[in-house]
Amino acid sequence: MKVSRRDFAKIIGTAALGASAIPALGAEQAENKQAEIKQQTGARTFPNGFLWGSATASYQVEGAFNEDGRTPSIWDTFSKTPGKTVDGATGDVSTDHYHRYKEDVQLMKSLGVKTYRFSISWSRVFPDGTGKPNPKGLDFYNKLLDELLKNDIQPFATLYHWDLPQVLQDKYGGWESRETSEAFANYAGYTAEKLSDRVKHFFTINEFGAFVELGYGIGIHAPGIKLPRDRFLQTRHHAVLGHGLAVQAIRAKAKAGTKIGLAENMAICCPVIETADHIKAAEEATRQINAQYMTVIQEGKYTDLYLTNAGKDAPKFTDADLKAISSRLDFVGINIYTPTYIRADGSKQGFAVVPHPASYPHMASPWLTIGPEALYWGPRNVNKLWGEDEIYITENGCSSSDIPAADGIVYDTDRVMYLRNYLSQLQRAASDGIPVKGYFLWSLLDNFEWADGYTNRFGLHYVDYKTQKRTPKLSAALYKEIIARNGLA
Repeated sequence: MKVSRRDFAKIIGTAALGASAIPALGAEQAENKQAEIKQQTGARTFPNGFLWGSATASYQVEGAFNEDGRTPSIWDTFSKTPGKTVDGATGDVSTDHYHRYKEDVQLMKSLGVKTYRFSISWSRVFPDGTGKPNPKGLDFYNKLLDELLKNDIQPFATLYHWDLPQVLQDKYGGWESRETSEAFANYAGYTAEKLSDRVKHFFTINEFGAFVELGYGIGIHAPGIKLPRDRFLQTRHHAVLGHGLAVQAIRAKAKAGTKIGLAENMAICCPVIETADHIKAAEEATRQINAQYMTVIQEGKYTDLYLTNAGKDAPKFTDADLKAISSRLDFVGINIYTPTYIRADGSKQGFAVVPHPASYPHMASPWLTIGPEALYWGPRNVNKLWGEDEIYITENGCSSSDIPAADGIVYDTDRVMYLRNYLSQLQRAASDGIPVKGYFLWSLLDNFEWADGYTNRFGLHYVDYKTQKRTPKLSAALYKEIIARNGLA
């Protein structure tokens, strides 16, 4: 997924050797280094205790698609359908994280990250989607959690990152159905009950705005359906209902002190110019453009504009649905890659989206347009509109061409540029008092990139998919230095 150095020549030299060339620092050393850096270079730092992390998702990295009782997910089915992914790629093996998790935890430790966001495969835990759990289903996650904690890395667990059990798609039409929302809550409650002795932060669902829109609306992601508008809007509703029911189930089953949130790729509305009228327009756009997911979760109602635009196709719901959907959250995660520029206008809604010109810059993925200020305005608007006081950037990163040089290192200077610029805007947010508590870089590893297969790489570590060898890229050296400083590098 999205330099002034204390000793520039020395750092460049160690970067050429890979991230492992930079030694890990103890807490006291790190604090002293941060103070020295700030004094000598004026480097901008983050609040003490800021959580630096990395992130992955189950189907993208685990492999082991048919081991220990796991049944197919909609992504197993979709990726094996001819023409759905580039070169017919699947996640059957991917980075083999299921068997190599100890090695991957050591990569995290080498970076110095203090937290790791991963997702749990629903069909490992409930092979039939609901009903009887699989005794082996949580074994992998139990081992992973123990390994993380042994290495002083705090786990953040996502309960749904797009890999719906195929049986629920076949039986109920997946998220088209309220039965799937209820099955998700059952799975979420059971899993949180079993893991909350070690996991203190659970995300219910990752990116409504991707798996619903792309999977059930456009049809380019699993399950590959293009629903009529009325059924599509109802599917949106069942997804947020599943989230709300899951929050309730986790509260009922998890150990005291467990925190619950979500990770959403909401539209990040940035004022096209930072003047009062455009800033106000961007705030209103944040409410209205995100009405179907984040706003209804935060406010317990669909906006009038959303329902008016939906007309006769508006979703059917009850007051009880809205109460569940707006169940209290302990934190909010935002996945941020690109900006949506907003200008004030004289329309009834008071804002307009400013389209990108054809010349607008992007990373290797054409959709990944560059807008560092998104990492400022995203958390700023969530805090301003809804008063959220514990916000995490749960994904940010970028694709690159990522071709190893003769020495085996990937000199991904474009990703270094991207991260440096985006993180400068996150530091701006933190220095303005916006309650951003942590940042999860996407991704720890190159991996299966959904419909793009293995053609796009987002990892800090280059993966040779034939040998499974992991090699730190130049961006890993940058991120390690940022973590060590707790500041920009």
